[in-house]
Amino acid sequence: MNAVVKTKHTKGMEFINVPIPKMGPRDVLIKVNVASICGTDVHIFDWTRWAQHRLTPPRVIGHEFVGLVTKIGEEVTRVKAGDRVSAESHLTCGYCYQCTNGYAEVCKNFKLLGVDHDGTFAELLVLPEHVLWKNEPNIPDEWATIQEPFGNAVDTVLAEDVSAKTVLILGAGPIGLFATGIAKACGASLIIVSDPNNYRLTISKKMGAHITINPRKQDVARLTLEATKNNGIDVVLEFSGNNQALNHGLNAITPGGRISLLGIYERRVNIDLNKDVVFKKIRIYGITGRKIFSTWHKTSRFLSSGLVDPSPIITHQFLLKDYEKGMRLMKDGKCGKVILKI
Repeated sequence: MNAVVKTKHTKGMEFINVPIPKMGPRDVLIKVNVASICGTDVHIFDWTRWAQHRLTPPRVIGHEFVGLVTKIGEEVTRVKAGDRVSAESHLTCGYCYQCTNGYAEVCKNFKLLGVDHDGTFAELLVLPEHVLWKNEPNIPDEWATIQEPFGNAVDTVLAEDVSAKTVLILGAGPIGLFATGIAKACGASLIIVSDPNNYRLTISKKMGAHITINPRKQDVARLTLEATKNNGIDVVLEFSGNNQALNHGLNAITPGGRISLLGIYERRVNIDLNKDVVFKKIRIYGITGRKIFSTWHKTSRFLSSGLVDPSPIITHQFLLKDYEKGMRLMKDGKCGKVILKI
């Protein structure tokens, strides 16, 4: 079968033929219809410091997808051939303290799809039954493939209620853009989006942003204070993984506000804990993955009901063999979400 594989300890990937993966008794064989590119895949392509310490080639990459079940193991009971599925990318163990205590998203023994387990940029994929999600029939493939990152945005926005709150979104990559639509659907009274990429700021307007800020040209904290009558922002959602952006958010947040952090930082961050957190009584949430599977239920309902239309974010589609075009667009910031037709 054809697949996109990280074959070497260096920059780049290869589109090559690889063996069909083997199945176990609790596994399912899936024919992948559509996959989508994540920032993690770009890190692996560029062979960043994170990727070098996290992944051992060769590895079929990718973790976002929708496909059809074609074969099931003899102990599989929840799905059948013909079911249209996506999957949780955190392949959890099911028995550690976190898994049995309601925090499977931080399972001590999890394996990450496309990093520790061969991924979705392939014609066929094998996964354990317990991580599969059956898709609603009225969610098109182009939307079903983005449910995994959409779920990240759901948990970041809804760590607490945002109805009638003022919200500052730092980073207008695809997940920040999903968060903009979710905040709008959940009744945020003011949505401000900050990003140095004007292309993505334009998309954020389509998703419901009231004010957009380019931090390279404008003062984020000053404009946010002006927009909130000097009260400061109620909710900060940090998606950029940029230390300066984080400080912009902490400067703009109102005392008693909350901040949710999903962005991944390349290095240790430098913040003034006393001034920006302790004395302002800020609540900080670290967000990783999705709550399994409660977030998937919310994600499916946002999309199937039409509460959030992600169409403006899905800007490019390519065949799997043309994956490098999508990688370049992602690196250049000249796209929203890029999907690959398998």
